[in-house]
Amino acid sequence: MAHSLVTETPLAEMPRVEEDFALARRFMLDCQLTPNGITDPLLLGAMGEIPREAFVPEALRARVYADDAVPLGEGRTLLAPMVLAKMIQLALVQPGERALVLAAGTGYGAAVLARMGLIVTGVESEAGFVEAARQAVDFALEGNRPTLVEGDAKAGQPAGAPYRVILIEGAVESLPRELASQLGEGGRLVVILRRRGEPGRIVMLRKLGGGLTEVVGPDAVGPLLPDFAPPPGFVF
Repeated sequence: MAHSLVTETPLAEMPRVEEDFALARRFMLDCQLTPNGITDPLLLGAMGEIPREAFVPEALRARVYADDAVPLGEGRTLLAPMVLAKMIQLALVQPGERALVLAAGTGYGAAVLARMGLIVTGVESEAGFVEAARQAVDFALEGNRPTLVEGDAKAGQPAGAPYRVILIEGAVESLPRELASQLGEGGRLVVILRRRGEPGRIVMLRKLGGGLTEVVGPDAVGPLLPDFAPPPGFVF
């Protein structure tokens, strides 16, 4: 069952600055991200400013800065900080680009990209998460905010295409190459690929000259997303 953000302590009642969370964010940057090759200043700035605790239920807020994912229910997690950072850094994002976040959960990944200056649409199939994500980004961000909609993540959001970046917040068992039709030339799709019997790895598909180039990144752990599950009886 999905945890609820909507029915708990309103985010607006959380103190705007909480010293323990601010220190935890600094520790996340200094002890997790920068020692492990995260160098993009826009990415570090966004993750150092956005309150991750706003994107989980109150009972889970103490866990959000650990080097681990936080389960949210319904096959969604708040990805571990390092995993999300590696995915975004591999995507080579630039301010002003149009980005699509699929299986957006409670909206943290979409918020990070928006804080980095991208024009972001997040798609999430669970209505409760969509409402929670809207609430969280309204609390966490000023100015540029992502648009968050309910929909089938596997279908993408063709009405807003073409995108320069597609970020899928979780793992799949086969690369969703059909989504490349929603990428513009030079666009990048990033996801965690977890084929059966293999560890998860971050993979980027880049659209060049109408074809797709595959770039294999570092190992990563993420949940297999129900939205991208193969049909029953399908074998890779």
